[in-house]
Amino acid sequence: MAGLSFMLCADDYALSPGVSIGILEALSAGRLNATSVMTNRPLWAAAAADLLRFGPGAAIGLHLNLTLGAPLTPMSVFAPYGRLPELRRVLRAARSGALPERETRGEIAAQIDAFVAAMGRPPDYIDGHQHAQVLPGIRDWLLEDLAGRGWAGRVWLRDSTDHLRRILARRSEVPKALAVALLGRGFACAAQARGFACNEGFAGFSAFDPAADYAAAFSRFLVAPGKRHLVMCHPGHVDSELIACDPVTTSREKELEFLLSPRFFDVLSGAGAQLGRWDQQD
Repeated sequence: MAGLSFMLCADDYALSPGVSIGILEALSAGRLNATSVMTNRPLWAAAAADLLRFGPGAAIGLHLNLTLGAPLTPMSVFAPYGRLPELRRVLRAARSGALPERETRGEIAAQIDAFVAAMGRPPDYIDGHQHAQVLPGIRDWLLEDLAGRGWAGRVWLRDSTDHLRRILARRSEVPKALAVALLGRGFACAAQARGFACNEGFAGFSAFDPAADYAAAFSRFLVAPGKRHLVMCHPGHVDSELIACDPVTTSREKELEFLLSPRFFDVLSGAGAQLGRWDQQD
């Protein structure tokens, strides 16, 4: 474990004002080196400017969102009432090949375009809310869009899967990790065939239980790391907008409290780990 350099990514930037503020606090304190943004959220355009000051020290990625809130484009089949469907509906459609291709391609493109419009550049990487980026159909259309923009070799992709032995070694939300690994089989190979790098090693699955010891859980995220290890987290402050749109609330404050505490560095020291931008290495 000695010498582990890993990326720690806060998901859901722009989900709500409180979530964004919490992530900015952790970035400013040097407790994160990546965050993924939700460009379909009303807050995004205003919140984007706050990320510009972090420069190359933090990777800023797109959190492709097809399961929460309103889409950026008209989706009469996928989101007929102006709200994106719940994950279980998206999963069923992806597994059966029933996703509306034209609408889904259009929404993927619009969310990418919204990132570029606000940040003035491509995202450093792309992942997905509830791991939508690895789902059948969605992964193919995403990769085609990115390749068509000429971004191969410039943008990397989050592989939300990991090897069975690593998942079992961590003993952290094993059923969730295994389910995502099954859904995402072949994602990294498909990405690499198109010229897009991926992380190698992924952890951070959580029960989002505010009563749980998040520090103990976090220490398990650093067990059995991959060569380009990535850990996701979900820090933030609870506000009315978050409560209205997402079931994960109080646990975000517990995660933020840990990240900003001295215990965070104690856990890293005990694991022989440090934050590092492996995506900037040759």
